[in-house]
Amino acid sequence: MGTTMYADFPDTLDAWLERIEACHPSEIDLGLERIRQVAERLELKLDRSRVVTVAGTNGKGSTVTLLDAILRQAGYTTGVYTSPHFLRYNERIRINGAEASDAGICEAFVRIEQARGDISLTYFEYGTLAALICFEQASPDVLLLEVGLGGRLDAVNIVDSDVAVITSIAIDHADWLGDDREQIGREKAGVLRAGKPLVCGDPNPPVSVRESAAAGKAQLLVKGEEFSYGATGGAWSWRGVDREGGALEYTDLVLPELPLTNAATVLQVLSLLKLDVSPEQICAGLAAARMTGRMQRLELADTDSPCVLDVAHNPEAAGYLANWMADHPVAGKTHLVLGMLADKDIAAVMELLAPQVDIWHLASLVGARAASSAQLRALLPAGQEFVCYDDVETALLCAKNALLSGDRLVVAGSFFTVSDALAALKLEG
Repeated sequence: MGTTMYADFPDTLDAWLERIEACHPSEIDLGLERIRQVAERLELKLDRSRVVTVAGTNGKGSTVTLLDAILRQAGYTTGVYTSPHFLRYNERIRINGAEASDAGICEAFVRIEQARGDISLTYFEYGTLAALICFEQASPDVLLLEVGLGGRLDAVNIVDSDVAVITSIAIDHADWLGDDREQIGREKAGVLRAGKPLVCGDPNPPVSVRESAAAGKAQLLVKGEEFSYGATGGAWSWRGVDREGGALEYTDLVLPELPLTNAATVLQVLSLLKLDVSPEQICAGLAAARMTGRMQRLELADTDSPCVLDVAHNPEAAGYLANWMADHPVAGKTHLVLGMLADKDIAAVMELLAPQVDIWHLASLVGARAASSAQLRALLPAGQEFVCYDDVETALLCAKNALLSGDRLVVAGSFFTVSDALAALKLEG
Protein backbone atom coordinates (compact mmCIF):
# COMPACT_ATOMS: atom_id res chain seq x y z
CA MET A 1 0.00 0.00 0.00
CA GLY A 2 1.43 3.39 -0.99
CA THR A 3 0.92 6.88 0.37
CA THR A 4 -2.65 7.63 1.41
CA MET A 5 -4.53 10.93 1.53
CA TYR A 6 -3.99 11.00 5.30
CA ALA A 7 -0.57 12.60 5.73
CA ASP A 8 -0.52 12.25 9.51
CA PHE A 9 -1.18 8.51 9.47
CA PRO A 10 1.00 5.52 8.58
CA ASP A 11 0.82 4.35 4.98
CA THR A 12 1.49 0.63 5.49
CA LEU A 13 -0.19 -2.01 7.60
CA ASP A 14 3.06 -2.87 9.38
CA ALA A 15 3.50 0.77 10.36
CA TRP A 16 -0.09 0.93 11.60
CA LEU A 17 0.40 -2.18 13.72
CA GLU A 18 3.54 -0.71 15.24
CA ARG A 19 1.60 2.45 16.03
CA ILE A 20 -1.42 0.82 17.66
CA GLU A 21 0.76 -1.55 19.67
CA ALA A 22 2.30 1.46 21.39
CA CYS A 23 -0.96 3.36 21.95
CA HIS A 24 -2.05 1.81 25.24
CA PRO A 25 0.01 1.35 28.40
CA SER A 26 -0.91 -2.34 28.81
CA GLU A 27 -1.39 -5.20 26.36
CA ILE A 28 -4.51 -6.48 28.15
CA ASP A 29 -6.96 -4.05 29.74
CA LEU A 30 -10.34 -5.74 30.01
CA GLY A 31 -13.44 -3.55 29.95
CA LEU A 32 -15.99 -2.33 27.42
CA GLU A 33 -16.34 1.37 28.26
CA ARG A 34 -13.52 2.65 26.01
CA ILE A 35 -14.28 0.54 22.95
CA ARG A 36 -18.03 1.05 23.29
CA GLN A 37 -17.61 4.82 23.24
CA VAL A 38 -15.54 4.67 20.08
CA ALA A 39 -17.94 2.21 18.45
CA GLU A 40 -20.81 4.62 19.15
CA ARG A 41 -18.87 7.45 17.53
CA LEU A 42 -18.26 5.22 14.49
CA GLU A 43 -22.02 4.54 14.30
CA LEU A 44 -21.40 0.94 13.30
CA LYS A 45 -24.44 -0.86 11.92
CA LEU A 46 -24.26 -4.65 11.81
CA ASP A 47 -27.97 -5.41 11.97
CA ARG A 48 -28.02 -6.97 8.49
CA SER A 49 -25.91 -9.88 9.74
CA ARG A 50 -26.75 -12.69 12.16
CA VAL A 51 -24.08 -12.88 14.87
CA VAL A 52 -22.51 -15.87 16.60
CA THR A 53 -20.11 -15.04 19.44
CA VAL A 54 -17.77 -17.87 20.48
CA ALA A 55 -16.10 -17.96 23.91
CA GLY A 56 -14.29 -20.81 25.67
CA THR A 57 -10.94 -21.99 26.97
CA ASN A 58 -10.19 -24.30 24.05
CA GLY A 59 -11.94 -25.05 20.78
CA LYS A 60 -12.99 -21.51 19.83
CA GLY A 61 -11.01 -21.44 16.61
CA SER A 62 -12.10 -24.84 15.38
CA THR A 63 -15.73 -24.06 16.23
CA VAL A 64 -15.56 -20.86 14.17
CA THR A 65 -13.79 -22.65 11.32
CA LEU A 66 -16.36 -25.44 11.16
CA LEU A 67 -19.25 -22.96 11.25
CA ASP A 68 -17.64 -20.90 8.51
CA ALA A 69 -17.02 -23.91 6.27
CA ILE A 70 -20.56 -25.28 6.59
CA LEU A 71 -22.26 -21.91 6.14
CA ARG A 72 -20.26 -21.16 3.00
CA GLN A 73 -21.04 -24.61 1.61
CA ALA A 74 -24.70 -23.71 2.14
CA GLY A 75 -24.29 -20.52 0.10
CA TYR A 76 -24.23 -18.00 2.94
CA THR A 77 -21.68 -15.18 3.15
CA THR A 78 -19.60 -14.95 6.31
CA GLY A 79 -17.42 -12.53 8.21
CA VAL A 80 -14.92 -14.16 10.58
CA TYR A 81 -12.88 -12.49 13.33
CA THR A 82 -10.28 -14.59 15.16
CA SER A 83 -7.03 -14.10 17.04
CA PRO A 84 -4.13 -14.29 17.28
CA HIS A 85 -2.63 -14.60 13.79
CA PHE A 86 0.23 -16.79 12.68
CA LEU A 87 2.06 -15.08 9.82
CA ARG A 88 -0.10 -12.14 8.71
CA TYR A 89 -2.33 -9.80 10.70
CA ASN A 90 -4.87 -10.07 7.87
CA GLU A 91 -5.62 -13.66 8.98
CA ARG A 92 -7.70 -12.20 11.81
CA ILE A 93 -10.34 -10.71 9.49
CA ARG A 94 -11.83 -12.91 6.78
CA ILE A 95 -14.80 -12.32 4.51
CA ASN A 96 -16.05 -15.40 2.67
CA GLY A 97 -12.78 -17.12 3.43
CA ALA A 98 -10.59 -14.33 2.01
CA GLU A 99 -8.33 -12.27 4.24
CA ALA A 100 -9.05 -8.56 4.50
CA SER A 101 -6.68 -6.47 2.41
CA ASP A 102 -3.94 -4.25 3.81
CA ALA A 103 -5.75 -1.26 2.31
CA GLY A 104 -9.07 -2.18 3.89
CA ILE A 105 -7.56 -2.63 7.35
CA CYS A 106 -5.56 0.60 7.09
CA GLU A 107 -8.66 2.55 6.06
CA ALA A 108 -10.47 1.09 9.07
CA PHE A 109 -7.63 2.21 11.36
CA VAL A 110 -7.91 5.72 9.91
CA ARG A 111 -11.62 5.82 10.76
CA ILE A 112 -10.88 4.63 14.29
CA GLU A 113 -8.20 7.29 14.81
CA GLN A 114 -10.52 10.00 13.56
CA ALA A 115 -13.27 8.83 15.92
CA ARG A 116 -11.49 7.97 19.14
CA GLY A 117 -10.25 11.43 20.15
CA ASP A 118 -8.35 11.07 23.43
CA ILE A 119 -9.73 7.60 24.23
CA SER A 120 -6.90 5.09 24.55
CA LEU A 121 -7.45 1.67 22.95
CA THR A 122 -5.54 -1.58 23.26
CA TYR A 123 -4.11 -3.42 20.25
CA PHE A 124 -6.97 -5.93 20.42
CA GLU A 125 -9.60 -3.20 20.71
CA TYR A 126 -8.24 -1.49 17.60
CA GLY A 127 -8.33 -4.81 15.75
CA THR A 128 -11.87 -5.59 16.86
CA LEU A 129 -13.17 -2.24 15.69
CA ALA A 130 -11.30 -2.60 12.39
CA ALA A 131 -12.90 -6.00 11.84
CA LEU A 132 -16.37 -4.60 12.57
CA ILE A 133 -15.80 -1.76 10.10
CA CYS A 134 -14.79 -4.28 7.42
CA PHE A 135 -17.88 -6.37 8.21
CA GLU A 136 -20.19 -3.37 8.11
CA GLN A 137 -18.96 -2.62 4.60
CA ALA A 138 -19.27 -6.23 3.41
CA SER A 139 -22.59 -6.93 5.17
CA PRO A 140 -22.25 -10.75 5.25
CA ASP A 141 -25.14 -13.03 6.15
CA VAL A 142 -23.43 -14.29 9.33
CA LEU A 143 -20.70 -12.85 11.57
CA LEU A 144 -18.57 -15.32 13.53
CA LEU A 145 -16.75 -13.50 16.34
CA GLU A 146 -14.16 -15.27 18.46
CA VAL A 147 -13.66 -13.88 21.95
CA GLY A 148 -10.06 -12.96 22.67
CA LEU A 149 -10.02 -13.42 26.45
CA GLY A 150 -12.85 -14.35 28.80
CA GLY A 151 -16.11 -13.00 27.49
CA ARG A 152 -17.94 -10.51 29.70
CA LEU A 153 -15.31 -7.77 29.37
CA ASP A 154 -13.78 -8.80 26.04
CA ALA A 155 -13.93 -6.23 23.22
CA VAL A 156 -15.96 -8.59 21.02
CA ASN A 157 -18.79 -8.43 23.57
CA ILE A 158 -19.86 -4.96 22.44
CA VAL A 159 -21.75 -6.78 19.65
CA ASP A 160 -25.06 -8.43 20.56
CA SER A 161 -25.13 -12.05 19.41
CA ASP A 162 -28.06 -14.05 18.06
CA VAL A 163 -26.43 -17.22 19.39
CA ALA A 164 -23.67 -17.29 22.01
CA VAL A 165 -21.30 -20.24 22.44
CA ILE A 166 -19.05 -21.49 25.24
CA THR A 167 -16.88 -24.29 23.86
CA SER A 168 -15.17 -25.46 27.06
CA ILE A 169 -14.24 -24.16 30.51
CA ALA A 170 -10.86 -24.88 32.07
CA ILE A 171 -8.25 -23.02 34.12
CA ASP A 172 -6.31 -20.59 31.95
CA HIS A 173 -5.51 -16.86 32.13
CA ALA A 174 -6.12 -17.05 35.88
CA ASP A 175 -4.66 -13.56 36.44
CA TRP A 176 -7.57 -12.06 34.51
CA LEU A 177 -10.41 -14.58 34.73
CA GLY A 178 -10.05 -16.21 38.15
CA ASP A 179 -8.45 -19.40 39.40
CA ASP A 180 -11.44 -21.76 39.47
CA ARG A 181 -14.03 -22.92 36.95
CA GLU A 182 -16.89 -21.11 38.66
CA GLN A 183 -15.24 -17.71 38.25
CA ILE A 184 -14.09 -18.47 34.72
CA GLY A 185 -17.52 -19.80 33.75
CA ARG A 186 -19.16 -16.61 34.95
CA GLU A 187 -16.80 -14.50 32.86
CA LYS A 188 -17.38 -16.59 29.73
CA ALA A 189 -21.15 -16.62 30.22
CA GLY A 190 -21.03 -12.83 29.96
CA VAL A 191 -21.41 -13.20 26.18
CA LEU A 192 -25.04 -14.38 26.52
CA ARG A 193 -27.96 -12.13 25.63
CA ALA A 194 -31.42 -12.09 27.18
CA GLY A 195 -33.86 -14.37 25.41
CA LYS A 196 -31.20 -15.70 23.04
CA PRO A 197 -29.65 -19.20 22.98
CA LEU A 198 -26.42 -20.02 24.79
CA VAL A 199 -24.87 -23.25 23.47
CA CYS A 200 -22.40 -24.87 25.90
CA GLY A 201 -20.02 -27.48 24.52
CA ASP A 202 -18.72 -28.31 28.00
CA PRO A 203 -20.70 -31.34 29.23
CA ASN A 204 -20.10 -30.36 32.83
CA PRO A 205 -20.60 -26.59 32.98
CA PRO A 206 -20.00 -24.78 36.26
CA VAL A 207 -23.03 -23.76 38.27
CA SER A 208 -22.14 -20.16 37.43
CA VAL A 209 -22.96 -20.76 33.76
CA ARG A 210 -26.40 -22.16 34.59
CA GLU A 211 -27.05 -19.32 37.03
CA SER A 212 -25.96 -16.71 34.47
CA ALA A 213 -28.25 -18.19 31.82
CA ALA A 214 -31.19 -18.24 34.22
CA ALA A 215 -30.55 -14.70 35.42
CA GLY A 216 -30.19 -13.50 31.83
CA LYS A 217 -33.25 -15.43 30.66
CA ALA A 218 -31.14 -17.11 27.99
CA GLN A 219 -31.98 -20.51 26.54
CA LEU A 220 -29.16 -22.81 27.70
CA LEU A 221 -28.33 -25.89 25.61
CA VAL A 222 -25.67 -28.16 27.09
CA LYS A 223 -23.80 -30.98 25.39
CA GLY A 224 -24.95 -34.29 26.82
CA GLU A 225 -28.31 -32.79 27.78
CA GLU A 226 -30.05 -30.89 24.97
CA PHE A 227 -27.69 -32.25 22.31
CA SER A 228 -25.34 -35.23 21.97
CA TYR A 229 -23.28 -37.17 19.45
CA GLY A 230 -21.66 -40.53 18.85
CA ALA A 231 -19.16 -41.97 16.38
CA THR A 232 -19.13 -45.47 14.91
CA GLY A 233 -16.65 -46.60 12.31
CA GLY A 234 -16.02 -43.92 9.74
CA ALA A 235 -19.08 -41.78 10.46
CA TRP A 236 -20.92 -40.09 13.30
CA SER A 237 -24.41 -39.08 14.32
CA TRP A 238 -25.90 -36.13 16.18
CA ARG A 239 -29.07 -35.41 18.09
CA GLY A 240 -30.29 -32.03 19.25
CA VAL A 241 -33.12 -29.53 19.03
CA ASP A 242 -34.25 -27.22 16.26
CA ARG A 243 -35.18 -23.57 16.62
CA GLU A 244 -38.73 -24.45 17.61
CA GLY A 245 -37.52 -26.85 20.30
CA GLY A 246 -38.35 -29.99 18.34
CA ALA A 247 -36.10 -33.03 18.09
CA LEU A 248 -33.51 -32.99 15.30
CA GLU A 249 -31.18 -35.78 14.21
CA TYR A 250 -28.42 -36.30 11.65
CA THR A 251 -26.84 -39.66 10.84
CA ASP A 252 -23.94 -40.86 8.65
CA LEU A 253 -22.09 -37.57 8.94
CA VAL A 254 -18.56 -37.11 7.61
CA LEU A 255 -15.87 -37.18 10.30
CA PRO A 256 -14.05 -33.82 10.31
CA GLU A 257 -10.31 -33.25 10.56
CA LEU A 258 -11.00 -30.92 13.49
CA PRO A 259 -12.20 -32.13 16.92
CA LEU A 260 -15.52 -33.94 16.74
CA THR A 261 -16.64 -32.51 20.07
CA ASN A 262 -16.58 -29.01 18.56
CA ALA A 263 -18.38 -30.20 15.43
CA ALA A 264 -21.23 -31.42 17.67
CA THR A 265 -21.48 -27.97 19.24
CA VAL A 266 -21.48 -26.41 15.78
CA LEU A 267 -24.48 -28.46 14.65
CA GLN A 268 -26.50 -27.23 17.61
CA VAL A 269 -25.56 -23.64 16.80
CA LEU A 270 -26.55 -24.09 13.15
CA SER A 271 -29.94 -25.47 14.14
CA LEU A 272 -30.71 -22.21 15.99
CA LEU A 273 -29.65 -19.69 13.35
CA LYS A 274 -32.87 -19.76 11.29
CA LEU A 275 -30.96 -20.63 8.13
CA ASP A 276 -31.52 -23.45 5.67
CA VAL A 277 -28.61 -25.88 5.74
CA SER A 278 -28.98 -29.40 4.33
CA PRO A 279 -27.27 -32.57 5.61
CA GLU A 280 -25.29 -32.68 2.37
CA GLN A 281 -24.02 -29.14 2.93
CA ILE A 282 -23.13 -30.01 6.52
CA CYS A 283 -21.07 -32.97 5.34
CA ALA A 284 -19.36 -30.89 2.65
CA GLY A 285 -18.43 -28.25 5.23
CA LEU A 286 -17.18 -30.83 7.73
CA ALA A 287 -14.95 -32.35 5.06
CA ALA A 288 -13.62 -28.98 3.89
CA ALA A 289 -12.81 -27.40 7.27
CA ARG A 290 -9.09 -26.94 7.89
CA MET A 291 -7.16 -24.75 10.32
CA THR A 292 -3.66 -23.42 10.53
CA GLY A 293 -1.98 -24.60 13.72
CA ARG A 294 -4.76 -26.81 15.05
CA MET A 295 -4.11 -30.46 14.36
CA GLN A 296 -2.57 -29.23 11.12
CA ARG A 297 -0.92 -32.09 9.28
CA LEU A 298 1.90 -31.46 6.82
CA GLU A 299 4.27 -33.47 4.71
CA LEU A 300 7.87 -32.44 5.34
CA ALA A 301 10.11 -31.92 2.34
CA ASP A 302 12.93 -34.44 1.87
CA THR A 303 11.40 -36.89 4.36
CA ASP A 304 8.58 -39.40 4.47
CA SER A 305 7.70 -38.40 8.04
CA PRO A 306 4.47 -36.57 8.85
CA CYS A 307 4.40 -33.33 10.82
CA VAL A 308 1.57 -32.16 13.08
CA LEU A 309 1.31 -28.58 14.33
CA ASP A 310 -1.01 -27.76 17.22
CA VAL A 311 -1.11 -24.69 19.45
CA ALA A 312 -1.93 -26.76 22.57
CA HIS A 313 -0.78 -24.53 25.41
CA ASN A 314 -2.78 -25.61 28.46
CA PRO A 315 -3.58 -28.95 30.10
CA GLU A 316 -6.96 -29.44 28.43
CA ALA A 317 -5.54 -28.89 24.94
CA ALA A 318 -2.46 -30.97 25.74
CA GLY A 319 -4.68 -33.82 26.87
CA TYR A 320 -6.56 -33.72 23.58
CA LEU A 321 -3.29 -33.74 21.61
CA ALA A 322 -1.92 -36.62 23.69
CA ASN A 323 -5.08 -38.65 23.10
CA TRP A 324 -4.89 -37.96 19.37
CA MET A 325 -1.26 -39.17 19.26
CA ALA A 326 -2.21 -42.30 21.19
CA ASP A 327 -5.04 -42.97 18.74
CA HIS A 328 -2.70 -42.42 15.77
CA PRO A 329 0.47 -44.37 16.60
CA VAL A 330 3.49 -44.42 14.32
CA ALA A 331 5.97 -47.22 13.66
CA GLY A 332 8.92 -45.11 14.77
CA LYS A 333 9.49 -42.37 17.31
CA THR A 334 7.61 -39.15 18.04
CA HIS A 335 9.78 -36.04 18.18
CA LEU A 336 8.13 -33.05 19.88
CA VAL A 337 9.26 -29.46 19.37
CA LEU A 338 7.90 -27.59 22.38
CA GLY A 339 8.02 -23.87 23.15
CA MET A 340 5.80 -22.29 25.81
CA LEU A 341 5.04 -19.10 27.68
CA ALA A 342 6.23 -18.98 31.27
CA ASP A 343 2.79 -18.13 32.68
CA LYS A 344 1.26 -21.40 31.43
CA ASP A 345 1.05 -24.64 33.42
CA ILE A 346 4.14 -26.08 31.76
CA ALA A 347 4.57 -29.01 34.14
CA ALA A 348 1.00 -30.25 33.62
CA VAL A 349 1.27 -29.92 29.83
CA MET A 350 4.51 -31.92 29.81
CA GLU A 351 3.12 -34.61 32.09
CA LEU A 352 0.15 -35.15 29.79
CA LEU A 353 2.26 -35.29 26.64
CA ALA A 354 5.14 -37.36 28.05
CA PRO A 355 3.64 -40.86 27.45
CA GLN A 356 3.43 -40.08 23.72
CA VAL A 357 6.81 -38.40 23.25
CA ASP A 358 10.10 -40.19 22.62
CA ILE A 359 12.41 -37.20 22.12
CA TRP A 360 11.77 -33.64 23.33
CA HIS A 361 13.19 -30.68 21.38
CA LEU A 362 12.82 -27.82 23.87
CA ALA A 363 12.92 -24.34 22.34
CA SER A 364 13.21 -20.89 23.88
CA LEU A 365 10.62 -18.34 22.83
CA VAL A 366 11.13 -14.58 22.60
CA GLY A 367 9.31 -11.93 24.64
CA ALA A 368 8.54 -10.84 28.19
CA ARG A 369 6.28 -13.86 28.86
CA ALA A 370 8.48 -16.41 27.11
CA ALA A 371 9.93 -19.49 28.79
CA SER A 372 13.51 -20.47 27.98
CA SER A 373 14.49 -24.00 27.03
CA ALA A 374 16.27 -24.22 30.41
CA GLN A 375 13.00 -23.42 32.19
CA LEU A 376 11.23 -26.11 30.19
CA ARG A 377 14.00 -28.59 30.96
CA ALA A 378 13.63 -27.95 34.71
CA LEU A 379 9.96 -29.03 34.55
CA LEU A 380 10.38 -32.04 32.25
CA PRO A 381 9.36 -35.35 33.85
CA ALA A 382 12.28 -37.56 34.87
CA GLY A 383 13.72 -40.04 32.42
CA GLN A 384 12.88 -38.15 29.23
CA GLU A 385 15.27 -37.79 26.30
CA PHE A 386 15.65 -34.13 25.35
CA VAL A 387 17.70 -31.49 23.56
CA CYS A 388 17.59 -27.73 24.30
CA TYR A 389 17.67 -25.00 21.66
CA ASP A 390 17.81 -21.21 21.59
CA ASP A 391 14.88 -20.82 19.19
CA VAL A 392 12.08 -22.71 17.46
CA GLU A 393 13.63 -22.60 14.00
CA THR A 394 16.80 -24.35 15.16
CA ALA A 395 14.80 -26.90 17.16
CA LEU A 396 12.58 -27.64 14.18
CA LEU A 397 15.38 -28.06 11.68
CA CYS A 398 17.43 -30.25 14.04
CA ALA A 399 14.38 -32.37 14.87
CA LYS A 400 13.60 -32.74 11.18
CA ASN A 401 17.17 -33.85 10.44
CA ALA A 402 16.95 -36.44 13.23
CA LEU A 403 13.85 -38.13 11.80
CA LEU A 404 14.14 -41.71 10.61
CA SER A 405 11.69 -43.68 8.53
CA GLY A 406 8.48 -44.20 10.50
CA ASP A 407 9.09 -41.26 12.83
CA ARG A 408 6.74 -38.34 13.40
CA LEU A 409 7.35 -34.68 14.20
CA VAL A 410 4.92 -32.72 16.40
CA VAL A 411 5.15 -28.97 17.11
CA ALA A 412 3.15 -27.59 20.04
CA GLY A 413 3.00 -25.36 23.12
CA SER A 414 2.02 -21.91 21.88
CA PHE A 415 0.76 -19.83 18.97
CA PHE A 416 4.26 -18.34 18.92
CA THR A 417 5.83 -21.78 18.57
CA VAL A 418 3.61 -22.75 15.64
CA SER A 419 4.08 -19.35 13.99
CA ASP A 420 7.85 -19.66 14.19
CA ALA A 421 7.66 -23.20 12.86
CA LEU A 422 5.47 -22.16 9.92
CA ALA A 423 7.88 -19.35 9.11
CA ALA A 424 10.82 -21.75 9.26
CA LEU A 425 9.04 -24.17 6.96
CA LYS A 426 8.04 -21.19 4.76
CA LEU A 427 4.41 -22.30 4.83
CA GLU A 428 1.41 -20.05 5.02
CA GLY A 429 -1.16 -22.51 6.34
